[in-house]
Amino acid sequence: MRKLRVLTLWAIASAVVITLITLPISLQTQLIASLSVLAAMMVLKLVRSEGIWRLIALSFGTAVVLRYVYWRTTGTLPPINQPQDFIPGFLLYCAEMYSVMMLALSLFVVAMPLPPRASRALNEKPGQDWPSVDVFIPTYNEEPELLANTIAAAKSLDYPTDKVKVWLLDDGGTVQKRNATKVDQAREAEERHARLKQLCQDLDAIYLTREKNEHAKAGNLNNGLALSSGDLIAVFDADHAPARDFLKETVGYFSDDPKLFLVQTPHFFLNPDPLERNLRTFEKMPSENEMFYGIIQRGLDKWNAAFFCGSAAVLSRKALEHANGFSGISITEDCETAIALHAQGWNSLYVDKPLIAGLQPATFASFIGQRSRWAQGMMQILRFRFPLLKRGLTLPQRLCYMSSTLFWLFPFPRAIFLVAPLCYLFFDLEIFTASGGEFLAYTLSYMIVNLMMQNYLYGAFRWPWISELYEYAQTVHLLPAVISVILHPRKPSFKVTAKDESVAYSRLSEIALPFFLIFGILLAAVAMTVYKVYAEPFKTDVTLVVGGWNLINLIFAGCALGVVSERGQRASTRRVTVSRRCEIGLGENWVQGTIEDVSVHGMRARFFSEKPLPLNIGDAATLRFKTYFDGELHTLPLTIRNTQKQAEAIEIGVSYAPNAPFHHRLVADLIFANSDQWTQFQLSRRGNPGLAKGTLWFLGLAIYETYRGSVYFGRWMLSREPAALARKAQPKEAT
Repeated sequence: MRKLRVLTLWAIASAVVITLITLPISLQTQLIASLSVLAAMMVLKLVRSEGIWRLIALSFGTAVVLRYVYWRTTGTLPPINQPQDFIPGFLLYCAEMYSVMMLALSLFVVAMPLPPRASRALNEKPGQDWPSVDVFIPTYNEEPELLANTIAAAKSLDYPTDKVKVWLLDDGGTVQKRNATKVDQAREAEERHARLKQLCQDLDAIYLTREKNEHAKAGNLNNGLALSSGDLIAVFDADHAPARDFLKETVGYFSDDPKLFLVQTPHFFLNPDPLERNLRTFEKMPSENEMFYGIIQRGLDKWNAAFFCGSAAVLSRKALEHANGFSGISITEDCETAIALHAQGWNSLYVDKPLIAGLQPATFASFIGQRSRWAQGMMQILRFRFPLLKRGLTLPQRLCYMSSTLFWLFPFPRAIFLVAPLCYLFFDLEIFTASGGEFLAYTLSYMIVNLMMQNYLYGAFRWPWISELYEYAQTVHLLPAVISVILHPRKPSFKVTAKDESVAYSRLSEIALPFFLIFGILLAAVAMTVYKVYAEPFKTDVTLVVGGWNLINLIFAGCALGVVSERGQRASTRRVTVSRRCEIGLGENWVQGTIEDVSVHGMRARFFSEKPLPLNIGDAATLRFKTYFDGELHTLPLTIRNTQKQAEAIEIGVSYAPNAPFHHRLVADLIFANSDQWTQFQLSRRGNPGLAKGTLWFLGLAIYETYRGSVYFGRWMLSREPAALARKAQPKEAT
């Protein structure tokens, strides 16, 4: 009876909505209605932006979107008997409908996400029987120094030592690689095998490799699964070091639900991605991944659809064995494995607290390589596991997985939105049949409502226009990658993302030139807009609208010039602010001080001394501090890198100089032990600037980055000119 009442209410509501969005009204009435909805959404945002009022505001916005879709479908498509207009016009229509569909899926997923869970570590009971855990650290080509920090952090986990084993799963030193036909490759693999085996012995971890590099990361994990026996499997990427409370915050959930296969935690990064570094937004604006881990995963968790992200997670051995291990058909084994287990009736759970700290690509080329793998892997899942028809998934899970996979089709609509105004400005194609007034009443109001709905959904986690910038910056190179995997779904191979990179000097990215070419074309289109307004005054309203659209594209393209203009940096990782008491040993002198910040490679400390101290660059020093893992005083060798005298204090910058295996545990304790510092950093940069202020900020950023990118391009051209002239001056025989 209750289901019947619900269905009846849905039917009545649907009938009312359909009536409203199809009601024939004048252009003036449509404009007034749109402005009224915008005003109501603004008022609700200022007064009540959560709970039922949030849903009411989103419902108002949805009505405007549906009204736009109806108008767009019934009144704006070019005649089908004019293929030169209809074909590009229909492609633009499909791109817009894709955006509306993704908005609808986003509303379903994140309209009312679950709140963050309370800390599980606080619920620990004396004498509690903890499950045994195997910690897997898969590696392929990462440096031993990077692996040492991750292993040391895993060995320092706050967990019964007899219940946890740390495994280094090395796919770079397999028998296949050590027996390679190329002598240099075989020697490199043999040396790696020996070094990592010794590293594991020194740090009391288990080294494991295999015969062949089959099925990439999934095959490596399955090899570890076959040779281990723990109740649970914790997976950390080679550059993802866990905090001490990682297991205490996650494993307890498995005792609550015997059908739980996954507890996923967010990925927190110590370094900015290329967009954040080159635009200098890392310290003041939430990172791109925070929208996914801060909102979307909580929304997925509401529908039991939070999925495995490849690292920073704990999985049930029983569930994995039930599914024959990690899936390896696609190159995104994590999401594919989650789909398989959800379809078999297993459950997942998301803990919204950063419990690991890792590194992300530092160069734009590596960033694009990583995103290409993600996009291609999701397209493979869409092709081979089509979630909408996947047997065993609930309807909400199907919609959630469709949202996650279909998102990676964004290069197609983004490219169409880029090209569409050029069709009119350069070729006089009328691919959008509407007057300037209709654009204002329907399209402009739809765009503003869309932005407001995004602000409602993501708020402080994603500032206005940033998602569009990220999509544009990726589209240029992701579009060919996505087309390739659609045509040849089994062709892509797993490629490891570069770790611990740095940009030693300022330069243009090696894949930057297409962005300058696109910017030049869009700039020419601005000139064409001015010409058409002068030459065709009877079309001024439409020309100005299309020219405004092109101008928005130009703003994104200009900002992207700054994205591909790589800023030089000294260090590959950001320093994390901490406050820990310590003692610094300088020669025979020991002085008390405070550790101010730490990074993967070094730290900065402040101390007071009434007498002069030997502070020479390159000199050795010693750090003495209490560790989290045993509460005892330990010493770590350092090398002085820089000094700075202040009014009453001295600051020194030092690099770590570990010369014994135990020193890696001390470095890990300094950087990774305390997860609260990562939460505090994330919270410090979360703030919602609002649509108006955020738009003005983005416009200013775009203007500056257009200038900066142009300067980088000019320097690049000047640096190439002498070489080009020299080549022309050479005799043909020499060349």
